[in-house]
Amino acid sequence: MKMDDGVEYRYWTFDGDVPGRMIRVREGDTVEVEFSNNPSSTVPHNVDFHAATGQGGGAAATFTAPGRTSTFSFKALQPGLYIYHCAVAPVGMHIANGMYGLILVEPKEGLPKVDKEFYIVQGDFYTKGKKGAQGLQPFDMDKAVAEQPEYVVFNGHVGAIAGDNALKAKAGETVRMYVGNGGPNLVSSFHVIGEIFDKVYVEGGKLINENVQSTIVPAGGSAIVEFKVDIPGNYTLVDHSIFRAFNKGALGQLKVEGAENPEIMTQN
Repeated sequence: MKMDDGVEYRYWTFDGDVPGRMIRVREGDTVEVEFSNNPSSTVPHNVDFHAATGQGGGAAATFTAPGRTSTFSFKALQPGLYIYHCAVAPVGMHIANGMYGLILVEPKEGLPKVDKEFYIVQGDFYTKGKKGAQGLQPFDMDKAVAEQPEYVVFNGHVGAIAGDNALKAKAGETVRMYVGNGGPNLVSSFHVIGEIFDKVYVEGGKLINENVQSTIVPAGGSAIVEFKVDIPGNYTLVDHSIFRAFNKGALGQLKVEGAENPEIMTQN
């Protein structure tokens, strides 16, 4: 799969995508999981749900050899936005290759309605070649252990939510971003250039901060951010550990259409 222009990478995935699909349930729901490992896989896999209360978050129950299927269930006891990831040893290698996603446990009454919702998960990737080195790039365990990624990206690869793949909204709309960080190593300083977050559900939990410029998203953690887009423009999403954005790939775009509002900003 594509990592960057001319750069391929052999990801390990849930359902063929990085991140894996976003799962959405309600507080009190019983979540039934059927976990299959593709026969073409060369190693076992499983899934650890941070939303599950109990040993391993389901990791032992879902430990699955290639060509086999496992099942388990758990009750979603506490609302919040949670990471899920593969937890087979070496755990860091499975996560570093892309095996993570988000599960949202909405409160029983649901979350307030917004106009647009977006799913964004940051990850750091460790290739043998330096960023931009062409061809198929293998995973580099030494770089991963040293926490020296060549790529830091949103949604699995450079440009996944930029250019033709940019997020879209209209002026006057309120957007909600479900932001996760698969890691495996780096903490994200999530920021949208030209916007202020009206609300941040800190670390994906119940506590809400208001009028926030950047928010920390820990490895293996999340945040929910909400803001109204008042005027049109191209808004850049970054990890504000800024070399990661402009030199390693942690860039996205929110393209907003609509009428200008000179009371908020004028451009000569």
